[in-house]
Amino acid sequence: QVQLVESGGGSVQAGGSLRLSCTTSGYSTNMRCMAWFRQAPGKEREGIASFDSSGYTAYGDSVEGRFTISKDDAKNTLYLQMNSLEPGDAAMYYCAARSPTTYCRGGYLLASQYIYWGQGIQVTVSS
Repeated sequence: QVQLVESGGGSVQAGGSLRLSCTTSGYSTNMRCMAWFRQAPGKEREGIASFDSSGYTAYGDSVEGRFTISKDDAKNTLYLQMNSLEPGDAAMYYCAARSPTTYCRGGYLLASQYIYWGQGIQVTVSS
């Protein structure tokens, strides 16, 4: 059974930083297609950062240059380092993974492309 569990969320002031973690069980992160999404109240789920099978990373325009996706395959953990946080970054953040049989190249930031999801973790940014 595949499980994704996010941690590291919380409240921060604008300009601050947070690092989210997504620990997987039953799923190896090595050469896998994984991503971070977020969803604010009343808005659609937004893809913000992804890994493809080769380790290529892609970012959404709203976070490019401020957020960094990384992973530790030995720990089967995906990370999202968030710097220069803005009030507009406040949302529920989710990690997601594609089927382990999928080999993907390039950026994949559409929610429909992912089949495994964490429960989400809240990030609040105060001005």
